[in-house]
Amino acid sequence: MRKITKVIACMLIPVFLLSSFGATQAQATIQGPSTHAQSAALIDVTSGRILYSKDGDKELRIASLTKIMTAIVAIEHSKLDDKVKVSPSAFAKEGSSLYLKLGEEMTLENMLYGLMLRSGNDAASAIAEHVGGSEEGFVLLMNKKAEQIGLTHSHFMNPHGLDAEGHYSTANDLARLTAYALHNPVFKRIVATEDKSAPNPNESWEYSWHNKNKMLRMYEGADGVKTGYTKKAFRCLVSSATRNGQQLAAVTLNDGNDWNDHARMLDFGFEYFPLVEVAKQEQPVQNTDVVTGRGFWYPLAESEKSSLTKKLILHENRGQSEKEDKKKATDPSFGLAGRIDMQLDGKLVGSIPVYRKGSYIPPEPKTEDATLGGIGDVSSWAAAWRAVLSHLLSP
Repeated sequence: MRKITKVIACMLIPVFLLSSFGATQAQATIQGPSTHAQSAALIDVTSGRILYSKDGDKELRIASLTKIMTAIVAIEHSKLDDKVKVSPSAFAKEGSSLYLKLGEEMTLENMLYGLMLRSGNDAASAIAEHVGGSEEGFVLLMNKKAEQIGLTHSHFMNPHGLDAEGHYSTANDLARLTAYALHNPVFKRIVATEDKSAPNPNESWEYSWHNKNKMLRMYEGADGVKTGYTKKAFRCLVSSATRNGQQLAAVTLNDGNDWNDHARMLDFGFEYFPLVEVAKQEQPVQNTDVVTGRGFWYPLAESEKSSLTKKLILHENRGQSEKEDKKKATDPSFGLAGRIDMQLDGKLVGSIPVYRKGSYIPPEPKTEDATLGGIGDVSSWAAAWRAVLSHLLSP
């Protein structure tokens, strides 16, 4: 089988941001918001583009922002209806607590609510031991996930964020981690919850948790994410908000005026970098027999719109046997004809697959409609798209 690649100037700009590509950081052509933070970052969740950064790669203590990683690792490695037991090492953990009893059992789902709404350190340790077999085993999973996501300035030593040497991250890394986690419907639902009750097996009253994140009540459209504080890390905060279909996430480390600073950062992003629909799904590519496999939205300042460049790259397969044709008919990449690459100021920010007209295009998951039983469907979709990407990115 022989593959021929053709590069064609394209009249459209349909692109699909892939995790394989590094999103560009917004240029300093627009003055960013002022903050009191030692380090700060603002990210567009859909694209992963960092819109604002202040000392964003400075490695600092992150307190309970650690629990963003704890939650997403637990969600991805365990079942929400699992029973999590409170061990002697998790019981009465120092710092913020759910005040769980020794030997008490609670579903992982409810434990995650307690973790993210009330920042329970006892819940963090119990979750870690359940999912990883021990805190040490879970920390290995945390650092492996950090490596997979591309967090190059982060290292975790525990699941709760209590001060420890070698436990650190950066505003930019936490922004990328948050954007990744917010694509998971379970995580997204939990961090947006203001109040949650859970059964208490030891008392006649239920647990009742009120979210510590005041942004949920202070800022229009706020929908997450996590507060943090230790005597060495000081005040830390990750917040998110959605307006007009665009979700942003803001991060500040060591910020004594974080609530107000986050409001300014989010306002800045929504005003100057709105999410722009660049192309629609299954849009015909002019003068070809292919259509786009994805629509594409990207945050762009008004002055950047003319800086988008694009090219169509087509792959032609010749000499393929009938046996290979039958095998490819069951492959989610069957019908994949190539891709359209998009660059912003000379940097690749995404690529969208293009398909031959009439061929099968893998559907996009509707994560906003996903239920607990639907998470497997999203995972199946992701697996299918990984197969597509392996063909899409091959030379």
